[in-house]
Amino acid sequence: MSNGDSLLVLAKPDINAAIGDWLDQLGSERRLADKTLVAYERDLRQFLRFLTMHLGEPPAIADLAELKPADFRGFLAARRKTGAESRTLARGLAGIRSFLRFLEARGQVNAAASAAIRAPRQPKSLPKPVSAGDAMTLVDAEASLEEEPWVAARNAAVLTLLYGCGLRISEALSLTGKTAPRRGTRSLRIVGKGGRERVVPVLPVVCDAVDAYLALCPHVPAAEGPLFLGIRGGPLNPRIVQLAMARARRALGLPDSATPHALRHSFATHLLAGGGDLRTIQELLGHASLSTTQIYTEVDTARLLDAYDKAHPRGAGRSQ
Repeated sequence: MSNGDSLLVLAKPDINAAIGDWLDQLGSERRLADKTLVAYERDLRQFLRFLTMHLGEPPAIADLAELKPADFRGFLAARRKTGAESRTLARGLAGIRSFLRFLEARGQVNAAASAAIRAPRQPKSLPKPVSAGDAMTLVDAEASLEEEPWVAARNAAVLTLLYGCGLRISEALSLTGKTAPRRGTRSLRIVGKGGRERVVPVLPVVCDAVDAYLALCPHVPAAEGPLFLGIRGGPLNPRIVQLAMARARRALGLPDSATPHALRHSFATHLLAGGGDLRTIQELLGHASLSTTQIYTEVDTARLLDAYDKAHPRGAGRSQ
């Protein structure tokens, strides 16, 4: 995972060696996703670049041991000036802390200085689900926009999985010929972020969509190969699904927030509105923390308040 060539100019050899060990540990023991590892390494590289300018030379581990809270505040301030948002800064600080804790466990530094820094406050951003009607209309619209029947069936099957099972697009595309939800399938075992496994129930409509795709597909998915295939028979690129969704939402006049991932948000909010409890929804989504799932209660509350405002005689949406 390490981009060693670019890091060599930003730190002394002892740090470069430690970075490789740190990333290996995060990947093998903590099973962090590749995208997370890349982001952590990039954030650490930016911090090392800052320290190189701050110290006048590439830092060594001994320099990291001497860092004070003011050094970390200076880094965050410098990143803020370049336009980095609070979410980016918080993630960057988390990666730097992780590396310093790794060095602390080896007895090389004291990570207390970085722990004393409060992460930037995050702006509250609610998920943007699509309505149940729009979710189903999107699937039908995409099917009608495709010239190739099997491609239309494939895209419809992927979108149905996202909405019907609450999957991430990467999880849907990780299904194989062997694990395909066919007629009679009651549940799927999904490996999500961080290698966390979960079992999700499968609705008959999901199985029907997959069966329709397989019946029309000119390629035969291998048992251990990807279920969803591209035009030439290779693995389906998630970008193709995103473009298909974009075309369908334009045809329907839906906002840009109507993305494939919005169907996962819709799965959660519609379950909650139907009486589902947070713990169950957390398990179905594969969230590590309940606090991540709780944001959907705010989405549901916002939806109810909006409906109340529009429908109540004294609401702002009605004439007085």
